[in-house]
Amino acid sequence: MRAWQFTEVGEPLSLREVPAPTPTAGEIVVQVRAAGLCHSDIGFLDGTLTPLLPFRPITLGHEIAGIVATVGANVEEFEVGQQVVIPAAIEGPGTSMDGGFADFVAVPARLVVPMPDGVPFDQAAAATDAGLTSYHAVAIQGQVGAGTRVAVVGLGGLGSVGAQIALALGATVHVAEKNERVHDFARSLGVDAVVSDINDLRDLEFDVVVDFAGFGTTTDGAIHAVRRGGRVILVGLGLARAEIDLQALTLNEVELIGSQAGTKEDCAAVLELVAARRIASRITAIGFEDIGDGIGKLERGEVVGRLVATFG
Repeated sequence: MRAWQFTEVGEPLSLREVPAPTPTAGEIVVQVRAAGLCHSDIGFLDGTLTPLLPFRPITLGHEIAGIVATVGANVEEFEVGQQVVIPAAIEGPGTSMDGGFADFVAVPARLVVPMPDGVPFDQAAAATDAGLTSYHAVAIQGQVGAGTRVAVVGLGGLGSVGAQIALALGATVHVAEKNERVHDFARSLGVDAVVSDINDLRDLEFDVVVDFAGFGTTTDGAIHAVRRGGRVILVGLGLARAEIDLQALTLNEVELIGSQAGTKEDCAAVLELVAARRIASRITAIGFEDIGDGIGKLERGEVVGRLVATFG
């Protein structure tokens, strides 16, 4: 079968012919129908995240949707022909084992989530990473619900889904996004207002501010935009270290909470919202043969929304 593999730091992905996987006990093999490309893949290639990979060459791709092709021994919860997703996880395909930039992928059944009817494969693949990460930040860490006043900082692939999730949960939403080219898109989602800088929203005293950018200045601005006793949820890691106003954080009893990835339950909840047409990722679609070039486009910032390869 075909597979896009990482071989060495600084080298592009290599398209190779490799043996198709067979499931061991407790595993299933999924025929991949859609695989999302992620900035984490760039981190594997440039050395930033390479230590996470247990071996090389390794097939990347950790945002996966497809159809069950084979079921291993002791697997009773899935059957051949069933549509499924594989949520992004450190212990999963594309990080700890061969991933979804291939025709087929083997995965422990305990990591897999069934797809609801009516969900397109490209939207399902995006839900496995951007979707569950955004849902976990907004619904679980942020505890957003009906009537919550929310500000979303950064309207990229995660932030745009996060804003939709907050709206679907009944919140009122403001957006801070420096790229004015996406302001009209933000308004089309039904948010109350769009600004270029979170500091322009300082006087509104939000219950929750979710920072999908994480550039220090954005987190500091979020601390000043939230009400006394409110929550700032930090998702983005634009910088590894930053300076924030500890006095404002402490005197206003602001909760600063980190949020990373999510759970199978988060992924299932996101898929249900997609199936109900309450949320949708902004997809830039490519084919299997374009995955190598797609990584370069993602690195150069040429992609709008989530980049997803559909095939199979």
